[in-house]
Amino acid sequence: MSRNDNKSENKANKKITSKQIVAIVGVVLLVLLYIVTLVVAFVDTSASGRLFGMCLFATIAVPVLVWIYTWMYGRLTGKSTMADLNIGGKDHMTDEEIQDFLIRQATETDGTDTSDKA
Repeated sequence: MSRNDNKSENKANKKITSKQIVAIVGVVLLVLLYIVTLVVAFVDTSASGRLFGMCLFATIAVPVLVWIYTWMYGRLTGKSTMADLNIGGKDHMTDEEIQDFLIRQATETDGTDTSDKA
């Protein structure tokens, strides 16, 4: 089996994740919104103002909804995502790890300062 065969086999075995589907749907919706906005700008009808307002709202709402979905996916699965505001996934801690850390910090510091002051 050659190297190219392995690459094509790996590509065939990859599944599209739900995060990728949501991202693709979000991009498609945004592109459609921009096209509708452009068409509405050229066509002057009684509903063009309302359509423009809806497109403007959706231009903000769609990325926010995609971010919320990505963030919730990461929180529910315990995986690091781009929505964690922790770029690169370094030092990612779960809620339980954060609670344990805070408890350790509270018990280690009993109110006295252990640093040397000169």
